[in-house]
Amino acid sequence: MTTSIDFIEYVCEQIASAGSIRYKKMFGEYLVYVNERPALLVCDNTVFIKDMPCLRKVLLGAERGFPYNGAKEHYILDIDDREKAKTAAVLIAHNTPLHKKKSSEVTSIKQQHPIMETPRNKVALL
Repeated sequence: MTTSIDFIEYVCEQIASAGSIRYKKMFGEYLVYVNERPALLVCDNTVFIKDMPCLRKVLLGAERGFPYNGAKEHYILDIDDREKAKTAAVLIAHNTPLHKKKSSEVTSIKQQHPIMETPRNKVALL
């Protein structure tokens, strides 16, 4: 079962006061960003949040599970508890570094070093 669009929108509504919220579909499931930092994994209509020291007091006693095969164990966030979900989202966003964007203009080796072919199909750098 995959996450429904209604559920992912509900998740975003529940944590809306945590900051700038957006989500991205990945492999049929969703990653929710808070202030451009990856915060929540939503898989099979279940909200997962990474186990980080900053969350241990807030999510003490929370259920735990694996969002997908091969993943590390995460907390399962009770998204119906708006205040706890918002607090967890703020904490995870505050303690997660921004993702470094790849340069959209990658200079190829050919642009750095023009290549010319020699008569014997050998390659030489100019």
